[in-house]
Order: sequence, then C-alpha cells, then structure tokens
Amino acid sequence: MNRLDWNALDNAARRAALARPPQSRADTLRTGVEQIVARVRADGDQALRDLSERYDHCTLDAIEVSGREMDEAEARLDPVLKAAIEEAAARIEAFHRAAAPQPVALDTASGVRVERVLRPIGRVGLYVPAGSAPLPSTALMLGVPARIAGCPEVVLCSPARADGRCDDAVLYAARITGVHKVFKLGGAQAIAAMAYGTASVPKCDKLFGPGNAWVTEAKLQVSADPEGAAIDMPAGPSEVLVIADEQANAAFVAADLLSQAEHGPDSQVILLSPSPTLLDAVETEVTQQCAALPRADIARQALSQSRLIAVSSLAQAVEVSNRYAPEHLILQVTEPRDLLAAVESAGSVFLGAWTPESVGDYCSGSNHVLPTYGYARSYSGVSVASFQKQITVQELSPAGLREIGPCTATLAAAEQLEAHRRAVTLRLAALETAA
Repeated sequence: MNRLDWNALDNAARRAALARPPQSRADTLRTGVEQIVARVRADGDQALRDLSERYDHCTLDAIEVSGREMDEAEARLDPVLKAAIEEAAARIEAFHRAAAPQPVALDTASGVRVERVLRPIGRVGLYVPAGSAPLPSTALMLGVPARIAGCPEVVLCSPARADGRCDDAVLYAARITGVHKVFKLGGAQAIAAMAYGTASVPKCDKLFGPGNAWVTEAKLQVSADPEGAAIDMPAGPSEVLVIADEQANAAFVAADLLSQAEHGPDSQVILLSPSPTLLDAVETEVTQQCAALPRADIARQALSQSRLIAVSSLAQAVEVSNRYAPEHLILQVTEPRDLLAAVESAGSVFLGAWTPESVGDYCSGSNHVLPTYGYARSYSGVSVASFQKQITVQELSPAGLREIGPCTATLAAAEQLEAHRRAVTLRLAALETAA
C-alpha cells in the first residue's frame, strides 16, 4: 500500500491521494454496451441467448428460472447456509420496515390540508452479480425492501453458470424475499432486457443493483434514455475508509481493509491514522493476512492503488473522510460516537472495534447497496423509499382558499404568471359573490 503524510502534501497531491481508480468509460466500453443494448432491443430473447453463450459460456433453453428449478435449488442448499439466509433476511426486514417512510397529513393553515401518500413502483428489476462469486446477500438487500414497499412485480436477473443454472443460494434468497420472476441473465444484456423488455423479460420501471463496468455503463445508458428505465444510483467499485487511533487492533484494521480489497482489482481501501506505530503495524498485518487469502491476487491489485495516510488528529481524519465520501466508513477508535456527529458524507458507518464492515454486507440489517465513487456526497443507500413514489396531495375548503389565496396571487404576480394568479382570484371573487 502507498504510504503518505497528509500534511506534507499540497492541494494537487491531496487530490491525487484521494483519487479513485479511473472508471473506464472508454469508447470501446461505451460502444460495446451500446451495441449490446441495441441488439437486445432489436432481437429480444434470441439476442439474450446468443449473448449468454458468448459472455457466460452457457446455452439457455429457457431464460426464466422455473418453479421446479427453484425447488431443486432449495433442496440442494446446505441447511446451515439456508438458515443464515433466513436469519439475515429477518434482520434486514426488521430494520427496513422500521425505517420505511410513513404517510403524512397536516393542516398548514385553517382549511388547508396537505398530505403525502406512498405508492410502490409498479415493476422493479433487481440485478444480482455472480461473476467472480455469487452474491445472495444482494438478492436479500434488494428483495426485502421491494417487498416491504409493496412493489406489484419484482424481477431479478443473475448470470447462469456454464451448466445453465443460477446459484442455488441466490435463487433461495430470491424465493424467500418474494421475487416474482427470476431470469438467467447477466451483464449489459440483462440490464437492457429489464429496461426495454423482451418476449420473456418484462420491461421494468426502475433497476437496482451493483455490477461490473459493463453493467454500470448499461445502467447509465438506459437511465439516460426516456424509453429506458430509472436506476437506483450511480455506482463504482467497492471501497472502504478506516479511521483508527493508536489503541486500534492492527489485525482488525488490516482484516477490514482486505475485506474490501478482495472484492475486485479496482476496489480501493484507505486508512487514516494519527499514529505512525499503528500505520506500521497495519502495513505488516495486511501483507501477512493477504498472503493467506484465496483471492490474494485480486486483493494485491486493489492494494496497489490504496493508501495508508498519516494525519495530525482524528478530527483531521474525519475532514479527509468527508472529502473522500466513502461507501463504507469504519471508525476504529476508542470513542467512535464522539466522531459520528462530524461525519457528513458516507454510505454506511461502522462504529468501534467490534463492528466489522462485513456485518453490514450480510446481516446487521442495514443495506449494502450503497453509493460509491464519491456519490455519498449526494446519494443515500438503497432503502424502502427507493422502491416507492411519494405523492403529495392538497385539499382546500373555501375558508382555506380565503386564507392562502392572497399569498398565492401575490407570488404569481411577482413571477408574471397571470393565469396562475387568475386561477386563484377568480375563485376568490366567486366566493365573495356567493357570500
């Protein structure tokens, strides 16, 4: 990992220190995704079969996972893993149900009732990656809030293996969260299918879930097309920033850094600490622990673009973290809640030595589909609200219009919108005539 001293850097060097690995939107990627999307729109299911054979090396007879396949996947699943999926789902549901938006009704003036009502998005598409490893946890993180929101139709796509089957754990997670249809599709072609629809895959209103550069580019393209679909958020590679004091356990810190580094070669991990001794110890621990990982080669590539940064204080560490706006922020300090109030931008925060980021990935109850690449400055993670539309309603009595009508007319006149003004004043005049 690269070792830096924050206070020895000028502004340009500080920007470079917090720079993410460049996300590829090269012409070849953009053009390649455009071609896949166009092909799916033109040729539908046949394009999906051809592209699955080309990219996922599998021959698909049926694109949709059948009920029998779901039953067989559940029967094959290790009972211990099955129980863990159920346990995680229960905690995710408990938190998301408690945090879900609620209807609001308020009289803002006498005779003026303003409300907010909630409506689920009609059809949502969930993408669950399975490239280097299947992610049943993502099926839980997307399926549970979709169910709580009451979405009438939930569609899920996940790549099939060479044998033409989706991962058993992903299918079971989809089943217990109430997903209605599952398709053996991955990559940009899955995004295109859910955004525009084919004979087999229904067109969705909004798409959710992480993915590789091709998936991310496809989501950006379909979200920019009025005929496409909305998306949950812009996404980039996984990342974590750890703030640690001199009392932090170096082995714990190193394990947290590696837990994100193993996601992919373009992941990024950063440690901020005012303690040179802690930075030295973590550097040693990272090297030792990485050597024992099955995905050590992937982690090493991520570590090559990661940072160990010395800061003058924990307060400065938080300032640097806010500037970076990490997907995951871990506060491995003696009094982590003392720093929490100063945290302004982060996807999800983990407090103290006994709260590894991994629990948020799987089963603490929070959502792991989070803004990356600095988007935590303006985006939030997926929640029940992500699957809902919030509609405002207002109703005025005659007395209510008399109360707020003059205010409306004055503001409309100031904006030179005469029809707006008259829509109010004509009614006020009618009320005066009736009186």
